[in-house]
Amino acid sequence: MSSYFTDLAQQYIDGEWRPGTGSWDIIDFNPYDGEKLASITIATVDEVDQAYQAAARAQKEWAKTNPYTRRAVFEKALRVIEEREQEITEVIIAELGGTHLKAGFELHLVKEFLRESVQLALRPEGKILPSPIDGKENRVYLVPVGVVGVISPFNFPLLLSLKSVAPALALGNGVVLKPHQNTPIVGGSLIAKIFEEAGLPAGLLNVVITDIAEIGDAFIEHPIPKVISFTGSDKVGRHVATVCASNFKRAVLELGGNSALVVLDDADIDYAVDAAVFSRYVHQGQVCMAANRVLVDRSIEAEFTEKFVAKVKTLKVGDPSDPQTIVGPLINSSQADAVSAVVEQAIAEGATALVHGSTTDNLVEPSVLTGLPADSAILQQEIFGPVALLVPFDGEEEAVRIVNDTPYGLSGAVHTADVERGVSFAKQIDTGMFHVNDGTVHDEPLVAFGGEKSSGLGRLNGEATVGAFTTQKWISVQHGRSFFPF
Repeated sequence: MSSYFTDLAQQYIDGEWRPGTGSWDIIDFNPYDGEKLASITIATVDEVDQAYQAAARAQKEWAKTNPYTRRAVFEKALRVIEEREQEITEVIIAELGGTHLKAGFELHLVKEFLRESVQLALRPEGKILPSPIDGKENRVYLVPVGVVGVISPFNFPLLLSLKSVAPALALGNGVVLKPHQNTPIVGGSLIAKIFEEAGLPAGLLNVVITDIAEIGDAFIEHPIPKVISFTGSDKVGRHVATVCASNFKRAVLELGGNSALVVLDDADIDYAVDAAVFSRYVHQGQVCMAANRVLVDRSIEAEFTEKFVAKVKTLKVGDPSDPQTIVGPLINSSQADAVSAVVEQAIAEGATALVHGSTTDNLVEPSVLTGLPADSAILQQEIFGPVALLVPFDGEEEAVRIVNDTPYGLSGAVHTADVERGVSFAKQIDTGMFHVNDGTVHDEPLVAFGGEKSSGLGRLNGEATVGAFTTQKWISVQHGRSFFPF
């Protein structure tokens, strides 16, 4: 495993591994034990430009390549991941503080999305449309946008980089990837290495490991990329959208969430507890779709709460390399401090801590809060950590109002014995995704993924991905002769 952190601690530009030329280094730490994993000299504005120029040069020939030839690269990439799965698991555990469970979950989805990318190379279909003008044939081609800039987050960096990188490449584009500085290997250079081994032509995929303190808005302002795919906070996403709009670029934004899992009065309580605990505490709650809020009908509140708290208390907290660990460390100390502060603020505002986890370095133990005042700030925000908010309600109408009372609209779930009651409930919620009798954390290759309100713009996956990374080009052919009035 250690060779990954020495060999891949570089920039990958135009098919070459090389150090950045910036004046300082990004230090990659293990969030559990603080071990220094790698030191990476950052990329400068000039290197961002070199990466985009390389992608633009290589993309011209790549777009002309037979899609069956392109498809073979993704088949090989999938085999590379399958052959290295154990090593990649160890790297995820070390760099992210991800548990074995989390690493397996992420790698399963990565393989599913790569399998879909194999098919995406063959997916774009043009159209011939009728014309009111005699003799005219209207052809509408789906063509690559050219170059796509991808900015990925630290929580699921391998998946959330690949689910933009792989489809963009499969559809004939070049890509420049900027991973989060806390996960430069898993979210960046590891992906470059996988595609290099898979035979992707040099220059098509470039990885720049850098920081906005060095490059400012150069990554998104650069004239070459036509689409910026960003996954991260709504605050940064708003800025990305503004810069993209002012530069006539398309932005695909997958932002934060404040999802709710709702338990109606006829739900299977034991099953709902299992779904809610997973939806809140998977990967320490560092998931945009996580169930921040667990809403429970007051008629079953006591039973649900007792069982929920009991299950939370069984979650093993500690070393993510231990296969029994469920809750590992948060990604860094600022995240750990922020989550601890949010819990203390909620308690000061009148909330009751049914479980009050302590914080040691980056390890934040689970907390369960109830009795929150309706105007409590914590109910409105995304909590990127292992904190569950239990909120009682009286009847479906109140539940709908509470679920929608947030600036976010990403995911959610409802539990009920009546599936159609669940579907009816889901239709009333202002989210991009909602699940009946399941958890809130789901991502599938064929189903459009994205949010409403402050949770993002646009969709990815399946046909939505084709729309995100291609553009329509109208070419008309006049088989007769047009009439011109002068």
